[in-house]
Amino acid sequence: METAPSITRNARAIAVIRIFVGLLFLVFGEYKVFGKGFVRGGGFQFWINRFLQDGAYPFMVPVLKNYILPHALAIAYVVAYGELLIGLSLLLGLGSRVASFFGLIYMLGLLFSSNYPGPYLPVWQYFGASLDHSVLAVCFLSLMIGDPEVMFSIKRVLHKRI
Repeated sequence: METAPSITRNARAIAVIRIFVGLLFLVFGEYKVFGKGFVRGGGFQFWINRFLQDGAYPFMVPVLKNYILPHALAIAYVVAYGELLIGLSLLLGLGSRVASFFGLIYMLGLLFSSNYPGPYLPVWQYFGASLDHSVLAVCFLSLMIGDPEVMFSIKRVLHKRI
């Protein structure tokens, strides 16, 4: 049986992960939503074309070419506002599991769109090539499995008052 200090320490640790990831996504979403380069300035299309050129997994190439690029403006808005909302949700501690689900889906999409190291390589190289997206994917998975709103969250403050 776990002791109360251990439970508190674990709750604090997952809250720190939630807040840190939330801050990252808030910053990235803010620049995409309020900046001029990502949505309307061609930044989104630039990155999709770069993914196609530099290393999308083969099964993602038709998705990127035939679905994402033809609908680039709408999807750029979804990405920008999605990142912003994920960041706000995690930072405030409201709807963290739902936000983490969408964050996990987003990270997997980015991973398979941009981290293909090439065919016929040892398995460890696939993991090594994916670190920039897989680490955040594991954070989101942990936030979905755990109870991320036990500490340092608006939900907890509201729950105490009621």
